[in-house]
Amino acid sequence: MLGDVPSLLSSSISMIVRCLEPDTTYMFRLWAVDNTGRRSSPSEVTIKTPCPTVDDVKAQEIAEKIYNLFNGYTSGKEQQTAYNTLMDLGAPTLHRVLYHYNLRYESFGEFTWRCEDELGPSLARLSTMIYCCASGDWWVQQTCGLAEWAQKASLILSQLEELSPWCKGLLQEPKIGLRRMSLKFLSCRYTDTKVFGISWLGMGPDVHKACDLQTLTVMYNDYGEPKEL
Repeated sequence: MLGDVPSLLSSSISMIVRCLEPDTTYMFRLWAVDNTGRRSSPSEVTIKTPCPTVDDVKAQEIAEKIYNLFNGYTSGKEQQTAYNTLMDLGAPTLHRVLYHYNLRYESFGEFTWRCEDELGPSLARLSTMIYCCASGDWWVQQTCGLAEWAQKASLILSQLEELSPWCKGLLQEPKIGLRRMSLKFLSCRYTDTKVFGISWLGMGPDVHKACDLQTLTVMYNDYGEPKEL
């Protein structure tokens, strides 16, 4: 999609490419095609997509919720609530929950340690635990039991490795703002039914198209203290 209408006085246009994954590097090979179907020499463009957006206010609220669930005696129901809550977050928000939890409550135990201490084994591993408990070797029982006890915590904490070092660093900023931006783009469609199945070479100046100016809303983060312009 065209990001704006090309100007006769400008040698460049902007484009909006959708459906790209965040925190990923892409390489595009681009050509310019004129009305006769002739192509220019290709140009290669490499882009790095931004980090996934996070709602820092929500992350602070979840950090407080997890602290309240872990504080004092943690029942099985509270363990399951904490597990479900953390598993649904995704890596970016989980990083911010860890950040805010340790910022406020680390004196009661660091976040990763509390997760491993509080969250019990998953039901899928119950058969392994039964086998371990049936073993006559006390050390085997203890080793298996501890490994299974940390199973749920491992599933949660493994998500922290899904981001690049670049995004992990940004998610350690003291303040992260969530902003909304509106982008205007030109959406075009061909009005001639005969053009379906025609290649670029067949699209000459006689092919009719209709274009509409539309708006796309994009959420993004800014990191650190706001900078004065």
